[in-house]
Amino acid sequence: MRSAYTRPLAFSCRCVAALALLVALSGLPAGPARAEDYPDRPVKIIVPFAAGGTADAVPRLVGDWLSRKWGQPVVIENRTGAGGNIGAEAAYHSAPDGYTLLSSPPPPLVINQNLYPNLGFDPAKFEPIIVMAQVPNALIVNPRNLKASSVSELVEYLQKNPDKVTAATQGIGTTSHLTAELFQVKAKVKLRFIPYRGSAPALAGLLAGDVDLMFDNLGSSLPLVEAGNLKLLAVASAQRLPSLPDVPTIAEMLPGFEAVAWYAITAPPNTPKSITEKINTDVNEALRQPELQERLKKMSAETFGGSAEKTANYMRQEVERWGDVIKAADIKLQ
Repeated sequence: MRSAYTRPLAFSCRCVAALALLVALSGLPAGPARAEDYPDRPVKIIVPFAAGGTADAVPRLVGDWLSRKWGQPVVIENRTGAGGNIGAEAAYHSAPDGYTLLSSPPPPLVINQNLYPNLGFDPAKFEPIIVMAQVPNALIVNPRNLKASSVSELVEYLQKNPDKVTAATQGIGTTSHLTAELFQVKAKVKLRFIPYRGSAPALAGLLAGDVDLMFDNLGSSLPLVEAGNLKLLAVASAQRLPSLPDVPTIAEMLPGFEAVAWYAITAPPNTPKSITEKINTDVNEALRQPELQERLKKMSAETFGGSAEKTANYMRQEVERWGDVIKAADIKLQ
């Protein structure tokens, strides 16, 4: 004789099984992010260098415009240390959904793989989105420490006083450091490097007279030059800048000398292409805005823009270029 509880028990088991299935399904990863829904919450951009420098100012400027277009906050988070590696690693291991991005100058993207033996990320696996802008590096001196008024005078002094002049850098492996190393090789001189954690603290050290000179991008240092606090000897662009026609290039004395800082946006590996393409399209739109171009111009920055493919190709070239500098200067981390 069949129990009176058989049918209710069977029904109860089916309910339990269905509930278990729903719980299991709810734990599955969400489907691919869709560009038409992006972004529907705040977007974080990690900057792996300190606030106050051009590496921080450019993404803040672009991020502010994006936040107005998207109707969502775009938050800049500065995570400094290890030549940009700490911030880059945090971005690299973030969810590949477009809500955590990396905005960085060259070091963690194209330089540090030639310097650091055990990175916690693979720079080549970042999803390239766009290079927002380029800024030429420049040779800046504290006029109270150094009386040289030209590159030739500085080189002559350095050759007579090897390893006595101190040079501030934004950190080991940064473009300011590698530009100074390139200068040593080309001019056959010897500097004593003092590393800081970013452009702003390095400039503060130069301004205070704690160091003698610095190779820095014009975006951060030009206002201090215009105020008469620091002296601009030369720019590291291939040609003289239209905005500074009376300032010579380093290449006029040291042929072939060129060093440009740039600021890119990348995403964690495997971020959907639909998302990276949307970000690329919107950042390109931002870079076309007259008010944004004017702000960048005041930083001595030139817009770059273009496709993600253009960005990827440019980064590959930069890996090779800075790798050659590291090899020529025989740079090794202590």
